[in-house]
Amino acid sequence: MSLITVNYGIDWAKTTKAALEASDITSYLKTGMAVSIKPNLVTPSPPNNGATTHPEVVEGIIIFLKNYGISDIQIIESSAVGYSTPNAYKSCGYHALEKRYGVALIDLKKSPARNMRSRKFDMDIDISEIALDTDFLINVPVLKAHCQTRLTCCMKNLKGCIPEREMRRFHTLGLHKPIAALSDLLPVHYCVIDGICGDLSFEEGGSPVEANRIIVGHDPILLDSFCGELIGCRPEDVSYLVQARDKGLGEFFSPLSRVLELNADQKPGIQQKSTRISERYRNSGNIEEHSACSVCYASLIHALHRSGGRNNKKFCIGQGFKGYNGKSADSIGIGNCAKGFATYVKGCPPKAVDIMELLMHNSY
Repeated sequence: MSLITVNYGIDWAKTTKAALEASDITSYLKTGMAVSIKPNLVTPSPPNNGATTHPEVVEGIIIFLKNYGISDIQIIESSAVGYSTPNAYKSCGYHALEKRYGVALIDLKKSPARNMRSRKFDMDIDISEIALDTDFLINVPVLKAHCQTRLTCCMKNLKGCIPEREMRRFHTLGLHKPIAALSDLLPVHYCVIDGICGDLSFEEGGSPVEANRIIVGHDPILLDSFCGELIGCRPEDVSYLVQARDKGLGEFFSPLSRVLELNADQKPGIQQKSTRISERYRNSGNIEEHSACSVCYASLIHALHRSGGRNNKKFCIGQGFKGYNGKSADSIGIGNCAKGFATYVKGCPPKAVDIMELLMHNSY
């Protein structure tokens, strides 16, 4: 069974490298391979905006690979329709990686494509030959929400490996089936998920929520179902995940899934800088926060935003509530630190989807 490794930290290159060192990646990786790293550079938007992969995450991957004895490394991407990939590389800080480590920055918009047929989904897709022919493809998506598909993470990030004409066609087909079919056709050997500050509502950024976590693993469907719950997306509500699972491409995260959590005691605290949406909920008067970890706080913000934020209860969150035995019917504890409350959502961190479940069913 594939392993999910989660690591926390604010030194993102170091955190990524450590996550890979503790993971099962060497079960799939061999020295001498040619490796392609596929980030998410959908637009020329700085990573702190919540839409694009932080270059420090890719740097951590490069350092890990070089230490492992791999020198043939390139970064591949095609930005969204109408955007320039070279501009995205520049705006997102990737030229520094090119200079420091000698890795090539490849624009897949210029790559020849090969027509591939998925019998499972009964459809053809043109896919970049560079992406298809690499020895080892590392997918490096941003964990964030999407205005059409609810979730964009591992599976959807592969859209950057198809020509623009196919990107347009995917939208005419409703996105979900072709996304699932693309995962059937394009082998991904490992995934490194940038969970630092993904946007909570829109794939092109603007409303990032800081969580400062890196999540790595081999199985994209397992990872997407796991990560979806972290930001309030039930896997059953994401059609491309359901279709991929039903066609035998993978399994959803379950209580039997293996998760290795690193540095759980070092989950970073709330950052001083907040986005407009985060600030709106923070100033609503509904949140009482005492030394909350940012990853826990992010789960609450995602849940409130996805459920519409209309609630008269008070949410108590943070390490400052350890040992508190509150019985107030008007307060809800968020996370294991607030387990003394009469009503609380368990988890360290709690999943946004579990907070939403409590809100939506008025089970308090």
